[in-house]
Amino acid sequence: MVKVTYCGHSCFHLDDGTHRILFDPFLTGNPKARARPGDFARLDAVLVSHGHADHLGDAVELSKRCRAPIIAPFELAVFCQRRGAHVHGMHIGGSHAFEFGRVKLTIAHHGSAFIDKTTEYTGNPCGFLVRLGGLLFYHAGDTGLFSDMKLLSELDAIDVAFLPIGDNFTMGPDDAAKAVEFLRPRYAVPMHYGTFEILEPDASRFVHRAQGRGAELAPMEVGETREFS
Repeated sequence: MVKVTYCGHSCFHLDDGTHRILFDPFLTGNPKARARPGDFARLDAVLVSHGHADHLGDAVELSKRCRAPIIAPFELAVFCQRRGAHVHGMHIGGSHAFEFGRVKLTIAHHGSAFIDKTTEYTGNPCGFLVRLGGLLFYHAGDTGLFSDMKLLSELDAIDVAFLPIGDNFTMGPDDAAKAVEFLRPRYAVPMHYGTFEILEPDASRFVHRAQGRGAELAPMEVGETREFS
């Protein structure tokens, strides 16, 4: 059994009772976030899908305070390491066994750069397959629809898929519904919507489009915790 808390945007906290990991911790500056970096006393890892500010977020601060590695594509990991973070760099298709479980990086069709006064390239974006608490989680990161999602379901039975549905920058509801069909997860949890005006405002269109595609649709309110087993 794993407790999953939706912290807003694409950020999820997973707790199997022994280990705790956090995806894409955009908390500070997130107008919809309920959690703040100080709420996390202990983390075993912070997984960051790409270098955009609404995903990298508070990862470096959390890594330093919790002494938790940032798991990310290699160039992004080096970027974080230069800022004092503990890191474990990986690349697409590679996997590694951590104390909490195995992580594998998947492709994601998107960009990846840290944009401040200048723009710094931070490697390829990615998605994550994570085994934790006896379950397989797929966090798609920011991505458009791609047909190789079918291969992910052929190689592994996915229990929970976190899928962006916001449109404009990622899949919209229609493409995300097709992703559910390709991935065949037991549960599909939408993310990356409602945070900014340009994004899809809620999960209703996704739920309507994805009905009957083989997964239990499990939209979560920001701050909600749900148990998956």
